[in-house]
Amino acid sequence: MLTSTVCAALSAAGLGIAALTAYRKRFLAATRIAAYALVPIGLVMTGVIDWVTSVVFKPTVWAGFGLLALSTVLFMISRGVERRRGIVGRKEREAAGAAAASGAVAPAASIPSLGAGRPAAAKGKAPQAADSAPKDDFSDIEAILKKHGI
Repeated sequence: MLTSTVCAALSAAGLGIAALTAYRKRFLAATRIAAYALVPIGLVMTGVIDWVTSVVFKPTVWAGFGLLALSTVLFMISRGVERRRGIVGRKEREAAGAAAASGAVAPAASIPSLGAGRPAAAKGKAPQAADSAPKDDFSDIEAILKKHGI
């Protein structure tokens, strides 16, 4: 009851200010002030004010808002961890979860990929030695330098 009285007083004061503004020939401003002045009484008449006061003064409602906030924070933390790991889609999350649960490692995960130009190792042969790879890389550079006469 007190809230409806306060809202009615606010609306009456706002309409009085709008009337004074209109008297000063500032009709556009007076219309805006009148629009703002009618909001509190409109909220009382629709019952929004009663609902807000019943929500604000109940501790169980605030506990519910706290739980919703906690849920939101936990969701955001889990999404941040997923992004940091590089897991984007649902299928990738499921595959990563299954791999983590089984402790499986991707085949040939320890062999670095050097690009499409390198020939694949034959089935019975061991991979090329590590010292031969830099020689192959520098041979391209040598060819370019010789071409330019350097």
